[in-house]
Amino acid sequence: MLPIANTGHQTNEDIRDKEVRLISESGEQLGIMSSQEALRLAEERSLDLVKISPNAVPPVCKLMDYGKYRFEQTKREKEARKNQRVVEIKEIRMSPGIDVNDFNVKLRNAQKFLAEGNRCKVTVRFRGREMAHTNIGQELLLKFAEECGEIAAMDKSPKLEGRHMSIFLSPKPAKDKK
Repeated sequence: MLPIANTGHQTNEDIRDKEVRLISESGEQLGIMSSQEALRLAEERSLDLVKISPNAVPPVCKLMDYGKYRFEQTKREKEARKNQRVVEIKEIRMSPGIDVNDFNVKLRNAQKFLAEGNRCKVTVRFRGREMAHTNIGQELLLKFAEECGEIAAMDKSPKLEGRHMSIFLSPKPAKDKK
C-alpha cells in the first residue's frame, strides 16, 4: 500500500498501542485485540487501520479505505465552502444638502446592494456649520430608510458619531418580502 500524507488520524503502522477496540468497515464491533492482530486483519481485507478515538481506553480503531475517506471528506469541505456566502457591508455617503436626483441615485444603489443580500451603511457627513443642524441629517436618513422599507429593515436608529451620522440597513428575508 502507498503511504498517505499525515492528516491527523493515526493509521496502520503508526498505531503503537498494545490493545485496541476494533470496528469493522460495516460498523460492527470486532472486540478488543492487539494492534498487530488488528493490522493483520486490515491487511487481509486490503483496508487501512485508522485510530478514530485515541482518548478512549482502549483506543478505538476502524477498518476503512482511508484514501477514499479523505477524498470524500475534502469533497464535503469544498462543497460547504462553495455554499458559504460572505455578507459585505456597503457604504453610502451623503451630505445634508444633497439634491433630489443625487439622493435618488444613492437610493437606487443602496436598493441594488440590498437586493444582492449585502448590508448597507448609510452615512451623512457634517462639515463646519452643518453640525448645528444635525436634525436635517437625521430626517434625511429616516427618509432613506423609509424609501428602502420594502426590501430592508433598519438595524439601528440614526446615531451621531463625531461628524458622521449613520444607520445600518439589512435586507429582509425572502419570506417577509411578500
